Amino acid sequence: MLRRLTIRDFVIVDRLELEFEPGFGTLTGETGAGKSILLDALGLALGDRGDATTVRGGCEKADIVAEFDLPADGPLPAWLVESDLPADDGLVLLRRVVDSGGRSRAWINGVPVTLTQLREAGEWLADIHGQHAHHALLRADAQRALLDATAGASAQAAEVAERYRAWQKLVRQREAAEHDAASTERQRALLAWQVEELERLAFRPEEWADLDAEQRRLGHAAGLIEGSAEALAAMADGEVSVSALLGHVLARVEGMAALDPGLDEVRALLASAQIQIDEAVHGLRRYHERLDLDPQRLQEVEQRIAAINDVARKHRVQPEELPELLARWREELATLEAQADPARLAAAEAEARDAWMKAARALSALRRPAAERLSREVSEAMQTLAMAGGRFEVALVEREQGGSHGLEDVEFRVAANPSQPLRPLAKVASGGELSRIGLAIQVMTSRDAAVPTLIFDEVDVGIGGAVAERVGQLLQRLGRDRQVLCVTHLPQVAACADWQWNIAKRERGGEVLSAVTPLDAEARVEEVARMLGGLEITETTRGHAAEMLARARERAGP
Repeated sequence: MLRRLTIRDFVIVDRLELEFEPGFGTLTGETGAGKSILLDALGLALGDRGDATTVRGGCEKADIVAEFDLPADGPLPAWLVESDLPADDGLVLLRRVVDSGGRSRAWINGVPVTLTQLREAGEWLADIHGQHAHHALLRADAQRALLDATAGASAQAAEVAERYRAWQKLVRQREAAEHDAASTERQRALLAWQVEELERLAFRPEEWADLDAEQRRLGHAAGLIEGSAEALAAMADGEVSVSALLGHVLARVEGMAALDPGLDEVRALLASAQIQIDEAVHGLRRYHERLDLDPQRLQEVEQRIAAINDVARKHRVQPEELPELLARWREELATLEAQADPARLAAAEAEARDAWMKAARALSALRRPAAERLSREVSEAMQTLAMAGGRFEVALVEREQGGSHGLEDVEFRVAANPSQPLRPLAKVASGGELSRIGLAIQVMTSRDAAVPTLIFDEVDVGIGGAVAERVGQLLQRLGRDRQVLCVTHLPQVAACADWQWNIAKRERGGEVLSAVTPLDAEARVEEVARMLGGLEITETTRGHAAEMLARARERAGP
């Protein structure tokens, strides 16, 4: 659940530190006081998009920190470990900063993260239903996504879509092969000839450096032979050589060092030099003996280099790129050969279709019981939302050919009263009916969600009286299993809450700011009375408010 929300310089909030309670809580206050602003700030911490307009005027940045309990189950704990974002003391800290230039930064548990990571973590912690969320239910994609989420089938739906795309790609390949068979054959023949040419060349990437080194050595063999012989004469083979002179000096110094130990270091250096010169002489002699004038081999190397250069120029690449070019052509040739094989293409297409069909049938099997249950529960809720005799149905309409979303379309249908037939939600629901049905759907689907915190932002717009009281009871019941926060203008809803905050505007230093006040039992009576009676609060209004709160407490039980 949400434990704490800290807000700095966000819209009309300068500094707020809010500690939340479990159960069902409401945020109430005059219109424009900033109730929804608090939820906007929380949404920012959960990964919503933000811009410079969220920063309070004259400030450098808006800073939001939300502290949640780490859910004991679900994917979030493992995801945090895998992402190297471990939670301390069973808490998850989400932080978001937006500066006055519109730039945004995010952290999870003190570690910088991307906005995508912040949003992913937020989806497992809280779910915000906006005041116009019921309008989204008019869209077919939203209806389908809601049913799949309720059925726990979102991952299966994604798999179906992926397998459908793979199948359709193979369908297009087969159709293109059938349509362009002659062109494909010409391309295949050309590629086959080019691949054969490069394979005959048998060029390896490391060969180019070896050929270059060998060409330089063979081309300068005479000079290398002459130079190495001259060096050997100077170092060891001549009448006066470096090795002989150094040996004479070393013998002389060794005799002197026997008389004066102060020359030991000089003697050691000369001895080391003698050893290194002897090793150099041996190495140079071996090199000299291997050198040979081989005009025939030089010609072979130069012919090989010329052949490689000719092929590289022909195909407009560097010699070192020829092996990569060969690999690419082989891959393209394999594709063209596959396209030229109708039986192979048809088999691959059939295999992909079978994989899609298997996944789609599994998705349908998950959707059917969820659709029946959601239809029943929303219909039951409608009976208490001023739509007695109304019915709701999640229809699964079979598609002849299927599609990326499975074997059926999902359609929400409703009959607001017993005399009406079931028809698509978008065509029959009035504004008030849509609001009530949408709220019932949101409450019923949220009850099964794994998200521990549910937030409703004025979703009760357009209702009142006994219906509003029933909405409050639904949210109160939902609050027994989840933490539920609701921004509301309805006293019937506010009275059903376990706790209540008042949000109001305060003027300070010529600036209007939003302030939050937790309400005790007495203050709740005053606030609910205000919501009932407007500007003038009478004792009668207070009595009515106290009665509403008492009745709600009785329903909640101990």
